[in-house]
Parts: sequence; structure tokens; C-alpha cells
Amino acid sequence: MAWSERIVTRDGARLACRDWGGLGPPVVLLHGLAGHSGEWDATARRLSSRYRVVAVDQRGHGAAERHPRDVSRAAYVADVIAVADQLGLRQPVLVGQSLGGHTAMLTAAAHPDRVRALVLVEAGPGSGNPNAPAEIGGWLDSWPLPFTSRDAAVRFLGGGPVGEGWAAGLEERDGGWWPRFDRDVMVDSLAENARRSFWDEWEQIVCPTLAVLARSSIIPPHEVDDMLRQGPVTRAVSIPGTGHDLHLEQPDTLHTLLSDFLDGLAPAKR
Repeated sequence: MAWSERIVTRDGARLACRDWGGLGPPVVLLHGLAGHSGEWDATARRLSSRYRVVAVDQRGHGAAERHPRDVSRAAYVADVIAVADQLGLRQPVLVGQSLGGHTAMLTAAAHPDRVRALVLVEAGPGSGNPNAPAEIGGWLDSWPLPFTSRDAAVRFLGGGPVGEGWAAGLEERDGGWWPRFDRDVMVDSLAENARRSFWDEWEQIVCPTLAVLARSSIIPPHEVDDMLRQGPVTRAVSIPGTGHDLHLEQPDTLHTLLSDFLDGLAPAKR
């Protein structure tokens, strides 16, 4: 099954969605910081045989608005609700990786009646990291732009399926390969995460939740323990041999976990 592009506009900002169709309950896929909706292609293609699947290029990313005026956490959350409203996705399951998982978490906390279930892939409430913007900015500044070829980009961005996944988000122009995002927009999008944690929001979540973690996770073990103790009814799974981009490294394993989780959900409320 192929996807079709659907455009959602909220507060003057364009959001681009890969709509994979499907006749089952809705699932919305949210990528991480500096990512793009195409990272979910392998997962979306398989899920769409049983679910209505939509992967979103969030504001500032991919084919979405490159320079949105608002990159607050609240803006990202409102975008998810706008996607659901404008595409007719009633009580979707939200699946998000990294910052996309954080957005999914905040959406479930702020709109408990709008979210059927939540899947966090390498994401959590966080502990507030004041160094995060500088660290991310430094990493983006290290990219040797423009990449001279797509293969060069794949090698620099990690090689294998991880490098391929990141490189798929680049665009070819002016004789080189460039990211489809603005460096400062990415850094600004982390501003609130640098200032504080979001444990109050985590405790407000009431829907079934699955946390999928990498063996080499960026989520500290004590934070996972706190998530299981303080938040909603949560199942946590660690995938051996994976890093932060586990959705690119082991999409088959992730699909199995998602399918089992989705199969166990109660029907959406009428």
C-alpha cells in the first residue's frame, strides 16, 4: 500500500502527513527531533493492513512549515489534535519516538478523552537538561553540509538502517544534500525540555501505555522505574542490541510489539 500526502494547517503553520489509509482504528506516528515522517515507512506499511495509519511531518520538519513562529510544546500538542480533527481520526493511538514520543505523552495528558492509547519509543517525562540545546546545536553544527552525496550522508549519519533513515529526510539541491529543517528551529524546540521535567503531565495520563526502550537507551534506568511507579498502567520493554533509533534498527521487532499492544486494547469509546 502506498501513502498519499495530506496537508493540515493550524495557526498558519503547514503540517504534512503521510496517510497510509487503512480501515481499522487510527494510529498516528510522530518522529523525533530533526526527523521526518518517512522514518516510519516500514512500520506504517505493515500496520496499515489493519489500522488507519498517519505519519506526521511535524512543524519545522520535513515537508512541514520550515520556520514556524511557535515551537513550544503546546504548539506541537495542538498540532496533533488538529491532525486528528482535520483527518477524521477519532481517538487515535499515538506512537512517538524521542521528542515525538514526548509530544504524544503531553497530548495524552492534556486531552485524555482524545487519545485511545500511547506508545513511547525512547521517550519519557525527562529530568530537565539545561545542556540539551547546546548539545543538539553542536551536533547539528558538526554535519559537513552540504553532503556531497546521499551515500556520504548515510555514512556520516550512522550507516546501515539508521543512516539510511536519516538520509531519507534530506533534499537534493544546489549540488548537494541538505536537511529539511532549520538548525535554530531544532534547538528552540528543545527549550522547554531544557528548563524542566514533565512528571506532573505523566501522572495525568490515564490511557494504556507501552514504553519501548533501547538496550543503549537515553532514558536512565531510575527514570524508567519512576515511570512505572508514578504514571499510568504501563508496560516497558527493552529491545536488545539497539540504540536510540531502534525504530530504524529493528522495525520488525517494533512492529511485533506494537501489534501485540494494539491487539490487547479495549475498543475505543463511542
